[in-house]
Amino acid sequence: MEEPEKGSRLAIEAENLTKRFGAFTAVDHINLRVRVGENFGLLGPNGAGKTTTIRMITGVIKPTEGSVKVFGIDVVKERDKAIRKIGYMPQRFSLYEDLTVEENLMLYGSLQGLRGQHLRERVNELMDRFYLREIRGRMAGRLSGGMKQRLSLAVALVHDPDLLILDEPTAGVDPPLRRRFWEHFKELNKEGKTILVTTHYMDEAENCDRLALMGGGRVIAEGTPQEIKRKAIGGELVELRVDGDLELKGISGLKEVLKNSDGSYLLLVEDSSSFLPEVLRRAELAGVRVRSASPVFVSLEEAFIRLMG
Repeated sequence: MEEPEKGSRLAIEAENLTKRFGAFTAVDHINLRVRVGENFGLLGPNGAGKTTTIRMITGVIKPTEGSVKVFGIDVVKERDKAIRKIGYMPQRFSLYEDLTVEENLMLYGSLQGLRGQHLRERVNELMDRFYLREIRGRMAGRLSGGMKQRLSLAVALVHDPDLLILDEPTAGVDPPLRRRFWEHFKELNKEGKTILVTTHYMDEAENCDRLALMGGGRVIAEGTPQEIKRKAIGGELVELRVDGDLELKGISGLKEVLKNSDGSYLLLVEDSSSFLPEVLRRAELAGVRVRSASPVFVSLEEAFIRLMG
């Protein structure tokens, strides 16, 4: 399959994407731009509209309003052409439970147009990659949750798609396996795959290049994890510990100062990377010893709660 161009070209372009079910609006006029080669996350709690958005992007359901394109192809008007570029791993296991691991891969590969030796080689490659060879003859319905997820990912990749769409791919999976799945996703991303992944695990979303935070069917915030955190708290937090008193007023980028009971300072600044060198310079001029000065980690969960609240 031809590798898509890198750079600013869009893998997904959604304009005013909306889905109503009767009087209920599941997705409310969202706009998304996912660049080719990106690992883009849709983050939010259950019921935020993530899965409905995914289903419109894959053409499983039609939008009530708006449009969505995949690599410039209108998903509604040219769905057959669009889905050839998409590998989709749904939230719930949807493969044939009365077929074996290998039979499922062979079947879905043939449905995607693979034939003969090419199909056989691709199935073998994926069984090796996702540790399925030893269970190739086992019925899919008798697999553990983690094995089912590995098989679903392999099936989504069987036709070597340019865009991989993963809907809650690690839901119900134990932490070590979750970590391994994200290693797979990073490897695929390095190979040039564009990835759109939905998750409600806030810690997982730190792995994405960019995110859209969803709540109530709308996009609350969009950007890199760091940009979203900065938006939520109005800047970045820095913890400063010094021996003695240090005059902080007048330092460019300082927005707020809180002195803790232990004598340390919690500072809200515009940009810690430019602020910290100036603090160290001022401390040196004043003869004040700096014991520590470091950015404070803010979780995406905290950022999400602030933005939603």
